[in-house]
Amino acid sequence: MIIKNYYFYFVSVIPENVCDDIIRHAENQPEFIASTGGRNAEELQVNEELQKQNEKHRKSHVSWLGDPWIYQEIQPYVHEANRNAGWNFDWDYSEQIQFTRYKLNQYYHWHEDQDLEPYDNTFPSHQGKIRKLSCTIQLNHPHEYEGGDLQFRTPHGEFTCNEIKPKGSICIFPSFVTHRVTTVTSGTRNSLVMWNLGPPYR
Repeated sequence: MIIKNYYFYFVSVIPENVCDDIIRHAENQPEFIASTGGRNAEELQVNEELQKQNEKHRKSHVSWLGDPWIYQEIQPYVHEANRNAGWNFDWDYSEQIQFTRYKLNQYYHWHEDQDLEPYDNTFPSHQGKIRKLSCTIQLNHPHEYEGGDLQFRTPHGEFTCNEIKPKGSICIFPSFVTHRVTTVTSGTRNSLVMWNLGPPYR
């Protein structure tokens, strides 16, 4: 799909103290090896062979957050980006928020967040919906790590979203846009990811 804006960003809009609160809160939640490719997330935690397969595409650790105060910080920017970027997608639900920690030599290769089919009835709140807008929030300062760049692949070429490197910055993009996080070569990159759902396109 050819669109005018493949991503939209806000620089340093989440206060630093809120970013720090999110990190502290996430560090008190269970941490998991991040799964991809439809792999069973529970089995992945204990199956070394499955972990090796998974690492061909993704290597990072995640925790899951569902606190209303975090949604309240982020959702207004999703609405604003959806309007100002000219997407005007119909969305009405945000999935559980993923806290992602990229440590040394961790990455997420090229992928899209949107599945081929709408969600089934596994999660009743998701049923019949698709991911329409993805959102990533930078939680730490850029001098705390190297690598870990958010990049996009579009019909116009590949782009690095350097604009969101400052702490508290947000990048929002259609969930069908191909993107990746490059390998972290030093330090640790902490971020949030939130997917926003709506009915299938008409």
